[in-house]
Amino acid sequence: MRPKIVPDVVSPSDVLSLPPGASVRQAAKRMAESNVASLLVTENGRLLGIVTERDVTARVVATGLDPDHTTLSQVMTADPRTLAPDDSIGEALELMRSHGFRHLPVLDVNGRPVAMVSVRDLYAVVQRQLEHDILNRDAWILGVADAWGDGLSDGG
Repeated sequence: MRPKIVPDVVSPSDVLSLPPGASVRQAAKRMAESNVASLLVTENGRLLGIVTERDVTARVVATGLDPDHTTLSQVMTADPRTLAPDDSIGEALELMRSHGFRHLPVLDVNGRPVAMVSVRDLYAVVQRQLEHDILNRDAWILGVADAWGDGLSDGG
């Protein structure tokens, strides 16, 4: 069975979000408090956009905008690409690679945010899977039982 974005990579959770009229400073504070690098811009539970630390740096600080008077709607990436909960890790990584994204919202069938996935989340799962595959390969080659309980044994 192939891993799915939800629940194999991230769990459904309350996604950090603010309304479009919130200030960039409010967003920066929320991201810092939550130790995350992005948040969603939503209204009535619907996704309007995404704001990342990179957006704050490039679109606000670097251009000299006032973060207290600049709203998220002015600097967000509107209508961002999204994932479905049952999308694969490969699909997510390819979308991120081809567009230079580091974060993607995950939306349910009704278009409501259910999670946020980062490239770091995806790579952690890929790393665990590679380690598991290498251990299984080595156990098969050596003919011994592995730590994952595949039942391979040389009888001795």
